[in-house]
Amino acid sequence: MDEDLSGIKPQILWGHFNELRKIPRCSKHEGLAAEYVVSAARRLWLECRTDDAGNVLVRKEATPGGEGSPKVLLQSHLDMVCEKNKDIDHDFSKDKIEVVVDDGWISARGTTLGADNGIGVAAALAVLEETGAVHGPLELLFTVDEEEGMSGARGLGTDEIGARMMINLDTDDPHSVYVGCAGGENSHLRLPLQWVRPHFEGGATAFEVVLKGLAGGHSGVDISLERGNAIKLLGFLLGEAIEKVPFSLASIRGGEKHNAIPREAEAHVVLSRERAEEFRSLVEAGERDLQEEYGKVEPGLVVEVSPLSLPERAASLEESERAISLIRALPNGVIRWSPEIEGLVETSTNLSVVLTEEDGILLRAASRSSSRVGLRTTTGWIGAVADLAGAEVERGDRYPGRRPKLDSKLLSACKKAHQEVFGRKPEVKSIHAGLEMGIIGEKFPEMEMVSLGTLIEHPHSPDERVKISAVEEFYSFLLATLEKIAEMEGPR
Repeated sequence: MDEDLSGIKPQILWGHFNELRKIPRCSKHEGLAAEYVVSAARRLWLECRTDDAGNVLVRKEATPGGEGSPKVLLQSHLDMVCEKNKDIDHDFSKDKIEVVVDDGWISARGTTLGADNGIGVAAALAVLEETGAVHGPLELLFTVDEEEGMSGARGLGTDEIGARMMINLDTDDPHSVYVGCAGGENSHLRLPLQWVRPHFEGGATAFEVVLKGLAGGHSGVDISLERGNAIKLLGFLLGEAIEKVPFSLASIRGGEKHNAIPREAEAHVVLSRERAEEFRSLVEAGERDLQEEYGKVEPGLVVEVSPLSLPERAASLEESERAISLIRALPNGVIRWSPEIEGLVETSTNLSVVLTEEDGILLRAASRSSSRVGLRTTTGWIGAVADLAGAEVERGDRYPGRRPKLDSKLLSACKKAHQEVFGRKPEVKSIHAGLEMGIIGEKFPEMEMVSLGTLIEHPHSPDERVKISAVEEFYSFLLATLEKIAEMEGPR
């Protein structure tokens, strides 16, 4: 049964999130969410406009006494990653997100929740109508398409923003201040294949091999957990099998989003009927090996092998081997840990999608690094592997990272605010994920920036959930930080 969230504290924030989760807002389809923000601003008689990129910008004057303090930009994104479990009947273009409240957490019924970044949007809107809030002049920027290409941030005009301090609301720890983020670049690989009618002496048979039950997660935030990647693990199974039992690859599919670790992958294969049981035994043995290897991080991992109607076409044995070898050879996971910040991933890549097309196979990889050299090295590695396999590579948009700046007045205000509210200093961190402050920071080099957020587990997957008490802590921290900034003197 769907539950109502509007009575949870802080009520203004949860009231806004309760409305947002009813609005379709997948990446590139945020129009209704933008309209909601505009209507919320106009109800308060605030200056509001939508730019050519689809972003919404709201301005609010300072509360009494804060008129001379620095102008602050609160920034969040309107879109969400739309993923669901296969057994869930949900249409993201029209259906609301159904939520569950359980033991202090809020999650969705078999879909992503949209707390990333719906909580940030709701918090920014709550600040506008919070009667007890103390703040200087505010600008609120609600961007579009953050999850797919950051086109909203890219399309932001440099004349749109007057603030020189920015608080991004898109990280995942209410007791941390993030001062840096990773840059990234996507790679699109196309491996051409010639399809033929499958033929084996003595007759042919076909199987579907499905690897599922993985945890998945955000390809930046969760890559450090070193979970299984369904595409890579399926490549391992098929690679082990084809070394002993030749087969033709008829189709392969896995992953959906460039920024989500693939949770499921499947392949259709054709082989000699005489070797069907040998093939099945090899795959089952591979399943046992993977369960032993990944048991602690992927307890739900299962592999299913099912008989399949014989497909009309498949790749040749040689080209099937080449396709599987490409999947096995592509880099995936953590490439390098930061030598400066313990526990921080510096460079990683995620083999995010594999898909059979009319004339071959499409693969997508999302690479991240806080190091320019690390990012170029990783994308170069992917390109070199593709060249050896005879695949074509197309580069996606590269987005910049943000190098930490530890001497800013904004960071100082955050530290003082956290100390007063919680009795201790916050942790100062960098995040291995792309934040819009990288792109916006490139447009406004002199702008001081931090990112605050709440505790969200398993973003970008149907297991996404947000901790209720952490949202209240995050919101208290945000309000206290704005109050500290309002005590400063500075250019507006």
